[in-house]
Amino acid sequence: MTKVTARLQRRFGAHARVRWAMGLMFALTAWSVQAQTDAAALSLDVSGKIGKTNDAAHRSYRFAEAQLLALPAHSITTATTWTPRSTFTGPLLADILKTVGAYGTQVEIRTLDDYTYTVPVSDCDRYGVVVAYSMNGRRLKISDFGPLFLIYPRDAFPDELAGASGDSKFVWQIKALIVK
Repeated sequence: MTKVTARLQRRFGAHARVRWAMGLMFALTAWSVQAQTDAAALSLDVSGKIGKTNDAAHRSYRFAEAQLLALPAHSITTATTWTPRSTFTGPLLADILKTVGAYGTQVEIRTLDDYTYTVPVSDCDRYGVVVAYSMNGRRLKISDFGPLFLIYPRDAFPDELAGASGDSKFVWQIKALIVK
């Protein structure tokens, strides 16, 4: 026994060890639940050339989970380099851009690990790009491309969306969009 545990046992008896262990388990459980809740939180910040904001201090539009889920959901069933043929569901990128009154020609996508990639707004009309929050009916987690994953219909356009240039359009762990 450690000196602290021995002192506690002498001073307060064996019950002190039990209470201390239970307190530690409670704290770890609470921390774990909070970490899982934070990791699962769905949000998206959009800034840049937008006509509508809801965060004046940052001149951006922050979509909370409820707002993203309230947008019409669309699905694309396709394979990616990293996943087998799956059904990805979420709002159209076009609907997100319409909500914020976007007037730019490009969208820079930023991820949780600070990767950035820019796609043309014209891809919205050409491909019907989806900002997916679920794959095969299950919400995406950070550990599996979430919380948001930009999905193109690769199977419908195999010649255009193949290879490294096609792969680069499939951006995951999205946290923000900047309209340029």
